[in-house]
Amino acid sequence: MEEKQFAELVNQAVNRLPHEFINKLSNVDVVIQDFPTRYQMRKAKCKRGIILLGLYEGVPLTARSQYYNMVLPDKITIFKNPIEEVCKTEAEIITEVQQVIIHEIAHHFGISDARLDQIGHHKDN
Repeated sequence: MEEKQFAELVNQAVNRLPHEFINKLSNVDVVIQDFPTRYQMRKAKCKRGIILLGLYEGVPLTARSQYYNMVLPDKITIFKNPIEEVCKTEAEIITEVQQVIIHEIAHHFGISDARLDQIGHHKDN
């Protein structure tokens, strides 16, 4: 898939979120990379063979104090090539991008992987 088309899918996925969530993403950058770096794989505690589709890097809203200000934006990275590798069709890519966006934004709101497992939304991304 062309870079521009993939970027548009990511943008659409973010824009499909309910407004009450979008309004709380004022200091969050959503970026696209082809693949995760070794550093990102270590940071995500990925074991060998795990495919990382997305990564949240930042301080979750639930962990911030009243003194949390004047900081760089949190970052959600969507990994294009791994998503394309696990999907067979464009429709699957669209669905996967939406799921990865929701998953990583959940981390921004302080929802852990364990909780995502409980509600049936956790994937190894």
